[in-house]
Amino acid sequence: MRANWGGRLFDAGNIIFLTMTAFITCFPLYYVFVISFITPEQYFRGGLILFPEQWTLESYRYLLSTSSFVKAAGISLFLSTAGTLCSLIVTSSFAYALSRRRMLGRKAVLILVLLTTLFQPGIIPEYLLVRDLGLINSLWSLIIPTLTSGWYIFLMKGFFDNVPAGLEEAAKIDGSSDIGVWIKIILPLSLPSIAAIGLFYAVSYWNTFFHAILYINDAKKYPLQVLLQNMLIDSSTAVGNEVAAELSQQRLMPPEMLKMAAVVVATVPILLIYPFLQKHFAKGVMLGSIKE
Repeated sequence: MRANWGGRLFDAGNIIFLTMTAFITCFPLYYVFVISFITPEQYFRGGLILFPEQWTLESYRYLLSTSSFVKAAGISLFLSTAGTLCSLIVTSSFAYALSRRRMLGRKAVLILVLLTTLFQPGIIPEYLLVRDLGLINSLWSLIIPTLTSGWYIFLMKGFFDNVPAGLEEAAKIDGSSDIGVWIKIILPLSLPSIAAIGLFYAVSYWNTFFHAILYINDAKKYPLQVLLQNMLIDSSTAVGNEVAAELSQQRLMPPEMLKMAAVVVATVPILLIYPFLQKHFAKGVMLGSIKE
């Protein structure tokens, strides 16, 4: 059936509105990307810059030549890899145990996990716990308090509930233990769920900011997001005192260009990881949320 004029007008209005919304949303990202690749001369001329006259990596060379930025990027990389690995191990093993009905006290533990999704302890009790554990100014203070999540446990438990019980029984007949079943049977079958939840954990650890401000006192241990926040707020420096001294001596690289390059460096790694996990992402979330 042909759409009438009213329907066509409505569709045209939707297209125009969504196009404008997409432009307003994407233009700041595009502008940050462009500014990070222009030359200092083009930036100093001022005005709205929509495309680089000459593509250059000067901002990134300046940025990566500073030990403070490289160290912060390395800390964020450590948090993303070690934190995601530890979180996946704890979450998957905990969820597998809760998915087995023979577990003693299973319902009570499920209720306790559910309570953690409904009620948060607050900043002060969490800080006191981290302090009493001796984790202040330690990178592990950014991993252990957020090692797992009740929501992710329930999501992965829902996936494990859909694994046929016959597979576990066959493995037990062959002499496999519960840990062996989890490693050799459950984990290989749960790759979609692990990929989806692992991506959530990786993004969370890479974007660690608030906990770093609370628990890290040494500026040399700041992750990338905290360093980037300091760069964006303090217009007199670029990447701490080291880059500030360099800029004061050479006066060649505008701090704003370094800030834009830092934003790109902090954003691109997660964007590059997502395509490799995309085929597992939607399937993993759906399988963990629907019980057949």
